[in-house]
Amino acid sequence: MTEPLLRVEDLTKEFAGRATFGDLVRRRAVPPVRAVDGISFELRAGEVLAIVGESGCGKTTTGNLLMGLLRPSSGRVMLEGSEVGALSGRGLQKLRRRVQMVFQDPYESLNPRMRVHEIVAEPLRVHRVATSPEDLAARVATALTSAGLTPTDAYVDRFAFEMSGGQRQRVVIAAALALEPTLLVADEPVSMLDVSIRAEILNLLSGLAREQGIGIVMITHDLSTVAAYADRIAVMYLGRIVEHGPTRQVLADPKHPYARALLSVVPIPDPSVRRTPVILSGETPDPSRIPPGCRFHPRCPLAFDRCPTVDPPLFDVGPDHQAACLLVEADEHKQ
Repeated sequence: MTEPLLRVEDLTKEFAGRATFGDLVRRRAVPPVRAVDGISFELRAGEVLAIVGESGCGKTTTGNLLMGLLRPSSGRVMLEGSEVGALSGRGLQKLRRRVQMVFQDPYESLNPRMRVHEIVAEPLRVHRVATSPEDLAARVATALTSAGLTPTDAYVDRFAFEMSGGQRQRVVIAAALALEPTLLVADEPVSMLDVSIRAEILNLLSGLAREQGIGIVMITHDLSTVAAYADRIAVMYLGRIVEHGPTRQVLADPKHPYARALLSVVPIPDPSVRRTPVILSGETPDPSRIPPGCRFHPRCPLAFDRCPTVDPPLFDVGPDHQAACLLVEADEHKQ
């Protein structure tokens, strides 16, 4: 078994809490916001891992920690043997070549004053990768081809406003591929695109993983987005991974009530198949005041007397499949 490309070990990120008027009047200490609260996972080269959850669950903060844009409060992010949070100076600059991000909004992430060839060439110039103008042009053409923008001559001189949303996102991907990274972090890469072209971008990303051996962490709120493209799924809730396993296993038989609720609202293309949606009560709790016990219990339709007092770890519920729920605790002991 080869060493993983990426290893995340008990990763935590806290931010300073914001005092309310009541906190100031009563002179109460403001607890920190636990955006990421002790998560661990691995990613191998050529693998696609989807991190799924509602807004505010900590998935984007996780992506920023993987990129080295934030430093962890505790825990480690290990990329090809290097601890990302401990890098600085030249070490951090080298990291930027190995890990790249595809942002959510291609309309905002592209400079409207730059042509496509300038956008894709910019990271190559910053890192002084190209040895000559000819080498620079060749690398730009290779990146555009890998992103599916062919023939490249039809795109290199265009501005962002002259392209569709899907073409813009391909330019973003091409700029990320120009430095030949080993890891791509894709933060909601298709949420701003029309449904008709989402599959094209997702096919492109999964193809890059298979053909070029790039590890991809895909961040999304929509389970249906990743069903056919991710190798594994990690479901996050309130800063914690509550279910993690192979995509087919998680989708076919989700064990955590939160994962079941997310899956229950995914549309089914067959009109003869009906699924009863699970509507969760209440709102996601304040991450600076996480409930005791299982953090999901205030909204869980299956909560029982132990849930408010016991914080469940991830239990094994199948091959490489874990869930953090007391209802599956007995199943682990049976195996």
